Amino acid sequence: MQIDQLRQRLRALGALPKHEQRVLRDWVMARPHDSGRRRPEHFLPLAVREALPQIDAELSALTRLISEHAGEDGESVRLLVGLHDGQTVESVLLPRGGLCVSSQVGCAVGCQFCMTGRDGLIRQVTSAEIVAQLVLARQRRAVNKVVFMGMGEPAHNLEHVMEAIELMGTLGNIGHKNLVFSTVGDPRVFERLAEAGPVRPALALSLHTTKPELRQQLLPRAPRLTPAQIVEAGERYARDCGYPIQYQWTLLDGINDGDDELDGIVALLKGKYGVLNMIPYNTNPDMPFRRPSWDKARDIARRLHQRGVLTKLRDSAGQDVDGGCGQLRARSQAEPHPIRFSRP
Repeated sequence: MQIDQLRQRLRALGALPKHEQRVLRDWVMARPHDSGRRRPEHFLPLAVREALPQIDAELSALTRLISEHAGEDGESVRLLVGLHDGQTVESVLLPRGGLCVSSQVGCAVGCQFCMTGRDGLIRQVTSAEIVAQLVLARQRRAVNKVVFMGMGEPAHNLEHVMEAIELMGTLGNIGHKNLVFSTVGDPRVFERLAEAGPVRPALALSLHTTKPELRQQLLPRAPRLTPAQIVEAGERYARDCGYPIQYQWTLLDGINDGDDELDGIVALLKGKYGVLNMIPYNTNPDMPFRRPSWDKARDIARRLHQRGVLTKLRDSAGQDVDGGCGQLRARSQAEPHPIRFSRP
């Protein structure tokens, strides 16, 4: 199901824009239709009221919780979410009212340090299924921020992602700067966001290295933009929309944590309207990468900050439950075969 299909269905039943908005708002806010002062029988057309039980049942069936894995911080919870066709994705409840959602089952980019892309792209997650992840989360706790940093590359599912973002940022009552579109740097994203409609999300760009050759190794099927070109495009969007860019950097021990990379980061990001989020890699025994020590990661962030690059050191939610992106789904599937990677 897509959100637009739901809108068309309601209109065919005689719903006016205000009726359509009421039904969609109740859904995305995870609240019953009889909440508030105006009950459905006093507000919605008869045909819409009669169809609501079936519509609600179909929306409820979009996702189901298979398992949840709480982190030791007491706030982060990784959710393995089942879709109607038996496929699974991951969502993460984050501290301070955040939620990380998935936009694809699998991924075509093939980042070498990510479990999600091991099986390639299986299918797109529809706009309604994306919103349903938010609804599932809101049934458990309040959510006021959504980041598209789960399974999949949002740029490869652009129409569905933008449709979900528009609903979340209007009827879903989430501030536009609290909707974060994460991408490896697809040119289509910069073009689309520049002409976005009522909701313009914040942007997160996966950098991971300042070296073009290493980036091609780590992200073999990402668009062939250099790190410098990605930062240039990000800077234009940041200045245009007024939100700083979040540059994402997965710290891989001995791969992208050397002094040469730090020099490259300073050259690329000093003075830019953005922040560098460094996340130590979540070690997986099937992959040839290792997580640097927390002391080393802290020292890298401190040195960059001293050299004029605003750097935040973050810990991936679910480290203690072996829940890096794609790992819960992988554990529910057949055991994957290890890959090989030639270190530069």
